[in-house]
Parts: sequence; structure tokens; C-alpha cells
Amino acid sequence: MDFTVTERECEWRDRVRAFMHAHVYPAIPIVDDHLKTENPSRWTPPPIIEELKARAFADGLWNLFLPPSDHHDEQFHGAGLSNLEYALCAEEMGRVGFASEVFNCSAPDTGNMEILHRYGTSDQKSRWLKPLLEGEIRSAFLMTEPDVASSDATNIETSIRKDGDDYVINGRKWWSSGVGDPRCSIAIIMGKTNPDAERHAQQSQILVPLDTKGVEIVRMLPVFGYDDAPHGHGEVVLRNVRVPASNIIHGEGRGFEIAQGRLGPGRIHHCMRAIGAAEQALEKMTDRLLSRVAFGKRLADQSVWEQRIGEARLDIEMTRLLCLKAADMMDRVGNKDARGEIAMIKVAAPRTALRVLDHAMQAHGAGGLSDDFGLARSYAGMRSLRIADGPDEVHLRSIARQEFERHRARMRIWRNA
Repeated sequence: MDFTVTERECEWRDRVRAFMHAHVYPAIPIVDDHLKTENPSRWTPPPIIEELKARAFADGLWNLFLPPSDHHDEQFHGAGLSNLEYALCAEEMGRVGFASEVFNCSAPDTGNMEILHRYGTSDQKSRWLKPLLEGEIRSAFLMTEPDVASSDATNIETSIRKDGDDYVINGRKWWSSGVGDPRCSIAIIMGKTNPDAERHAQQSQILVPLDTKGVEIVRMLPVFGYDDAPHGHGEVVLRNVRVPASNIIHGEGRGFEIAQGRLGPGRIHHCMRAIGAAEQALEKMTDRLLSRVAFGKRLADQSVWEQRIGEARLDIEMTRLLCLKAADMMDRVGNKDARGEIAMIKVAAPRTALRVLDHAMQAHGAGGLSDDFGLARSYAGMRSLRIADGPDEVHLRSIARQEFERHRARMRIWRNA
């Protein structure tokens, strides 16, 4: 196995890294100031974000997330990076919460663009994919529901009922990330078109403009007290929402098929961003330990902190290698054959980030719990990832089932030997 970072991988990673240092890091205090709780304008995106997006677009650092595929054409395509090449860029972006948006690589837009790119009609692409790829609008993905265990998507109760040339949608969704942003114009909604069909053919996905009559954003849901303005995670009620039948994506009963196509690439993004967040936390922890004195010596000179720094580096390096292995497999053999590695990184990456962040917060004492160092906010985001990306239990179940399959295969070989 060759662990060498290729010249092309280095080039793209270093271009993103240089842009981050030149433009994104200096913008952090401006964005933080805009998003202060007492600022009445904080649900309007900070103007500097659009300025940075224009710079990134001009520099060719745009839509890096969309790997080459048979669905590319002259109008709808990404920068041409493989999953492995993009993974290194995503790690750099993960060091700053808003950085992904600057490169038009933020969730849930990336997953929604993947859906439209792969499964959308020409009209759906022209109307929605084009402005998303150009960074003119934002989007949301509405799947999770408050009244059912949505980790099992077959439980979803939102109805999508055919009525003449339209579909009528009724249901309640929550943790609908992005609906708080005034630029959020379109949502992809997962619901049931045929409750009597086979278990995994009941669900469909449909496009719903957020200004459609009957769409009500009830409230924004905080994560450990953070409401993530201007993005937000909303509870949304859909009351007799009527959209044209042409808004259905890929046909009725294809919701699960679409979801599986969406989940692979998008999740490598989250995992590599988690590595970036862990690296940033480790840097802050190291700086704190070298500059803080307690009981007559630097914190860095106390053995417990040496152990924690060493463990953090081990955790980050091991998790990064697992993430890069998953990305490489996705490129070479496809998402289906890489499903075990994808499941593993979904568990490993946020766990690693949380361990490092927890120790970094401890090193900062009470200050680590405040907003002064950005650690508490990052911790909240990483903790939510262990649920938003599918609960750990679901991924571990998938990993275990593959182990059982391998064991049964070994037993068959031994019996036939």
C-alpha cells in the first residue's frame, strides 16, 4: 500500500490551505462578531462570506466535493477531484466552521447537489442544481421526524400523495439543517408515496420550494444551546403542501436508492472535517499547555498532559488513515464495496474529535466551556454528528453484520477443505 501523497493531492490541499491562511482565518473574528447572540442581524449571513465565496470562485477553489462521474456534462460538474483528493481539502476546511461554505462545499448542499447531479431531470438540474453549484442559493434535506425513530428510515410517516398532476405532502420534520438561512430556497423531502409497497420501496424524495404554501418553519432547535445562526436546524410542518408531480426525484419508490447514493460521498466530507477540527483543537491545547503555569511549572511539563497530547496524536493519525482508506476505496471499487469502511469512519472520526476537544477544553479550564476559544461550539457540532450522521449503533450494527458474513464465509471454506 502506497501512503505517499501524490503531487496532485498536495497541490489541491496546499491551495486550499493557502486560501484558508490568507482569507478565511483573518475573517474569523468578523464572522464571530456578526453571529453574537445579541446581534439582531445574525440570522442574515455575514456579508464577508459572500466576499470570500467570490474569491474562492475566482481562484478555482469551487465545488471541490463533486467527484468525476458519468453524470458530468459541460454545464453540471465539479472541480474534477476524486474522493481521496477532496478528503485532504475537507480536512483543511474542517478547521474553521464556516470554511466549507466559502468553497461551496458545505452540507446539506453538497448531498443535495449530489442527488440532483445523479438523479435529477434536466429541468430539475436547470432550476435548482445550477444555482446551487453557482452558490446563489442554499438548500435543506428534510428526513428526520420527531414522532418516530428516524434512524430506521422505513419508520418515516410524512405522506406524499399523488393528486392529479400534483403531489400533496403532509408531515412534520425536525433537525432540518439550513432552513434558517434566508438564502435557503429549496428542500428535498423524504416521505412515503405508497405505504403498502415493499418495505424499502414505500419512500420517495421530492423537491419543495420553501416558499410553497403550507410550509411552516415552527422553530429553530439548539444544540447544547447553540442555534447555529444563520444556518439553523428547524422544525418544519408541512400542511397540504402541493407541488407539481415533476418535482419527484427519480420516480416513486426510489427514496432509499437515492439516499444510499447520497450517504457515501457526503459522509467522507464530514469525517475529514472532523479530523480538521481535531487538529485545530490539538493546536489550541498545545499552545495553552506551553503558556500556562500551575503549581510552579508549565502544564506541558506535567505527565498527565504529555500522555493526553500523545494519545491525541495517535488517535488523529489512525483515524485519518482510516478515512483516507475509505475515500480511496470509494474511488477504486465504489461506495457499495466500501460500505464497511464508510461505516467505520462515521463512528471513529467524531469520537476522535470529541476526545481531543474534551481534553482541549480541560486544558483551558473554565475558559474552555465559554465561547472565547471556540472549543465548546466545536464540541457541540461534533457531538451532534454522532446522531445526525446516523447513530453510532446503526453503523456498528452494519460493521458487525459484515464480520458475521466474513465468519460464515470462512467456516464454509474450512468445511469444504
